[in-house]
Amino acid sequence: MQMPKNFIITLLLLFGLSNSVNAQFGFSHEIGAILGPVAFQSDYGERHDFSTNAGNTGYAIGIIHYLNFSYRAECNCYTPETYFNDHFKLRSELSYNKTELQHFGKYVDPSRTGQIADQLRAMRGSTAVTNIGMQLEFFPLSVREFTATLGSFAPFISLGGQFSFYQPKAWSTLGPIGPFTLPVKYQDGYTNQGGTVWSIVSSVGCRYKLTALSDLMVDFRLQYYFSNWVDGLNPDPTRYPENRANDWNVWFNFGYIYYLQ
Repeated sequence: MQMPKNFIITLLLLFGLSNSVNAQFGFSHEIGAILGPVAFQSDYGERHDFSTNAGNTGYAIGIIHYLNFSYRAECNCYTPETYFNDHFKLRSELSYNKTELQHFGKYVDPSRTGQIADQLRAMRGSTAVTNIGMQLEFFPLSVREFTATLGSFAPFISLGGQFSFYQPKAWSTLGPIGPFTLPVKYQDGYTNQGGTVWSIVSSVGCRYKLTALSDLMVDFRLQYYFSNWVDGLNPDPTRYPENRANDWNVWFNFGYIYYLQ
């Protein structure tokens, strides 16, 4: 996948800013990687249907970076003890997720007959999304105590925003996309053109202190996009209110984090 020029510039500025902040204020850094399944909630499938939620799944991978406010790497010492320093970390992230999509639920049940049912069963799609952004993580327990105690746990919650580049694709096993292969509601409501979108991200997770300089992490995340085009489908919401919601997804990530010295 080729990343747009603006994306690369943004990434360089993000990490350049991180290094500048470290030089001025003496924060320490953590880096890591995440991997896990993602379930995409879109205009493919039936709302609140288990087969849709289980079927429209894909994968997510990413690299993450933290500013640790409680520790100064250049002097191997703690920062002044404040509530913020001991309970918050700033997380920046570059991630990628891809999901294969199709219709599930009662409207594509084998018992259904007719042209629309056949067209829905034949519809296929996918979306690939590259995200870059930041989240502020809150740790209810002391970050310092967790860092100093092997085998300890540190639950957290987070909230932040991301800027995403998405590339959807829609097709049909019946043939080229058109009046004979798409139900009427989708004929003026699909695209194979990529775009950009902002999203809000919220997570709940937990860290496990594996070694003095490394943690394991699990992270359950909800990402809400401020667009209904991320999956490539967007039927007229005034005529088809069942498709009015914007796209969103849920991730379950496993991660490994290393403390830089």
